[in-house]
Amino acid sequence: MTRTTLTAAALLASALTLAACGQVEVAGPSEAADGATTAAAGEITVVDDQDREVTIAGPVERAVVALSYNNEFVEAIGAGDRVVGVDRGTVQRAPYLGLTEEDVVGESIGELNYEAIVALDPDVAIIPRNGAWQEAAERLAEFDIPVVVVTSWDVDVFEETIDLLGEVFDEPEGAQAVRDFHDEIVTAVEDAVAGTEPVPVYWETDQPYITALPGSGFDQVITGAGGTNVFGDITGGDAQHEITVDPAAVVERDPAVVVHEQPPSAEPYAAGEVDEVVAGIPARPGWSGISAVENGEVYVTNGWATSGLAKAIATAYLATWLHPEETADLDPAGYLERWATEFQGVTDYPGEDAYVTVGSAQ
Repeated sequence: MTRTTLTAAALLASALTLAACGQVEVAGPSEAADGATTAAAGEITVVDDQDREVTIAGPVERAVVALSYNNEFVEAIGAGDRVVGVDRGTVQRAPYLGLTEEDVVGESIGELNYEAIVALDPDVAIIPRNGAWQEAAERLAEFDIPVVVVTSWDVDVFEETIDLLGEVFDEPEGAQAVRDFHDEIVTAVEDAVAGTEPVPVYWETDQPYITALPGSGFDQVITGAGGTNVFGDITGGDAQHEITVDPAAVVERDPAVVVHEQPPSAEPYAAGEVDEVVAGIPARPGWSGISAVENGEVYVTNGWATSGLAKAIATAYLATWLHPEETADLDPAGYLERWATEFQGVTDYPGEDAYVTVGSAQ
């Protein structure tokens, strides 16, 4: 069955009304002169993040992509110009992609506007596993719009994720280029920190006292950089393996390095806003005696930089903070610039200082 094309607003409204009543009839596949169906010729079958086998009537020329990290990867492999609809977070976090409010088809990855998606007539909708993919798959099936689950924030499945996007968009060379860059960074870090003594780290996400537990990408950043998570003995947390901790527990566990990551935004935060966060961490009750604070090892980063490329860039930065002598040849600033200019197409890259700030010793 081919995907129904709705080209007029009146037809779309009518179809949606009938869908609510269970009366939509989708046309069967068109036939060429020899009787073969035209849809089968370009079909792509992939296995997605949830081990679902999904068939797409390719080649994919129009895609709805939810989640800024998913959109970064689509851009990185060379298929960004085929994205026709995104969530609001993507527009806000990555304005360089050229997407606007007119391209928004959801307030978030969990709140999608299916009428708007159908109106765009996409070949595929790409949604992360912590988004509303089940609902989307059900709602969009009646319009023959396949849903592929892709979760680009998950460090564990980076290779599978980038290869999957390469298949969906028929960009294997672009996907391989991203894999090669990622592997270059990860290998360099592994070689540099091999045999070092792990350094205790407290990694804080965008809200105070929310930290990463084993199973999260941030915990993997810590261990990959030659550190040890001061809350590594705790498991569970939310869907991203994050949890709110008692501020006194951080003091008790005395991290040597503290990292606070702000929400991802390619547009740098105002200097005053960042300075306020940097100054606020040592000022927390009892925190002045933490080793990281005493030694000026407090870092505030922008998640667009440190969570980009499946957090490989964050791993490189953290390794240099934990093991400066062993990582003297590592160049995380260079990695970040390459990610921005070569893979994201940023033409007015503001430099490392716009995304990474170091606190001063007390």
